[in-house]
Amino acid sequence: MDIFDRLKAAATDDWRAYVDHDFVRRLGAGTLPEAAFRTYLVQDYLFLIQFARAYALAAYKSRSLADIGSAQEGLASVLHETELHVRLCARWGLSRADIEAAPEHQATVAYTRFVLDAGAAGDLMDLHVALAPCVVGYAEIGRALAPNGVEALGNHPYAEWIGEYAGEGYQGVAAKARRRLDDLAARAMTERRFTELAGLFGAASRLEADFWQMGLDSAGPA
Repeated sequence: MDIFDRLKAAATDDWRAYVDHDFVRRLGAGTLPEAAFRTYLVQDYLFLIQFARAYALAAYKSRSLADIGSAQEGLASVLHETELHVRLCARWGLSRADIEAAPEHQATVAYTRFVLDAGAAGDLMDLHVALAPCVVGYAEIGRALAPNGVEALGNHPYAEWIGEYAGEGYQGVAAKARRRLDDLAARAMTERRFTELAGLFGAASRLEADFWQMGLDSAGPA
């Protein structure tokens, strides 16, 4: 069991509330209202801007070229991910400028500033644990929503989104994130430290669930 699985096991309820949220289930079933997905996607773009800053902070917090290189890879992955959002939003006539001009929702601010504060106040391990529910969680969700492979999604209304996170490229990003956690833990992990990090991981998972709920709430009553 790697550190990521240990963190999940220590925050089981928070994790399940996130990865098995009604937003995720309805997205997988293709019944998620387009309005909910659109709100989520715009907010997630704004969210990724702050996540890019978090990886820049990771580079600043690093003390070796290897750690700086890892932060650079994470930043590059986030910038690539934003292109998916731009492509999908273009279908609704929204330009990149339109997306960036949208006000941040409270749930977006709460989560992203939580991550940035975890990194600013703590060390690299704190920052990567705060990032992990998003980075690795989306890979787990992608796999769960495409159990028979991306090609089998066919004309699913959210096939492109699911395919992004179920695909080999993003799965590789998540695998690297897990290895990074193991590497950092090998340097200075103690049981007391693990307990503190499990609390951080659980809090980030709850904020992820709140982010999904923000999308659902934007579409009004089911």
